[in-house]
Amino acid sequence: MNILRVENLSKDFSGLQVLFGVNLEISEGERHAIIGPNGAGKSTLFNIITGLYRPSNGKIFFLDKDITGWPVHKIARSGVSRSFQITSIFPQMTVFENVRNAIISKHNLCFNLTTLVNSNKRVNKESELFIDQVGLAGLYDVPASDLSHGEQRQLELALTLARDPILVLLDEPTAGLTAEESRKAVELIRSVTEGRTLVIVEHDMEVVFSISDRITVLNDGTVLVTGLPDQIRDNEKVKMAYLGRE
Repeated sequence: MNILRVENLSKDFSGLQVLFGVNLEISEGERHAIIGPNGAGKSTLFNIITGLYRPSNGKIFFLDKDITGWPVHKIARSGVSRSFQITSIFPQMTVFENVRNAIISKHNLCFNLTTLVNSNKRVNKESELFIDQVGLAGLYDVPASDLSHGEQRQLELALTLARDPILVLLDEPTAGLTAEESRKAVELIRSVTEGRTLVIVEHDMEVVFSISDRITVLNDGTVLVTGLPDQIRDNEKVKMAYLGRE
């Protein structure tokens, strides 16, 4: 079963064509990486899938439902959640407050005296669960701005998962991390996305080849090739376009 299907997707920014007839299928439960050189259209593709941009042409299907042009909040509530290349958290809030806000949003709660009494324990319990799951136990009361860059990435992963998504999209989750932090991030992503469908945009090829079931290569706004990691690694067109001959 395909969780996500992109058909003939194109995007034009006032005459600047960024995507040209992109086709993509993501199967249920797979970990799928999207790679390509800078300017290939990776982030634009993510932004269209999640509703930040409207496509100039083409269709997007999630769970066989046409979601083309849906607003961001409607797509998120349908089961799609994403992280961003630049860490997107509330720095003035604590770790717990960041995640709690995501949980409140998921349940569409508007707190008053009644809902505060009835929902507070459930919300707190869920918040603690996701914080612990990403390895930030013991940092509940620490302001997000005081976390290391790696810990902020972990917090953003908690926010992405807090909506209990069917499809998780991670945009450059290891950006700015050391080699050791990247290794730990891969293990964490693999663990917390178990049983979910994952699409990841990533520049670190070690990360890509270690975590992906399949890989799609974008180049100049088009799909160059989609295949298994070994097929991508050995593909001459990919070497020329992105990976380098070595």
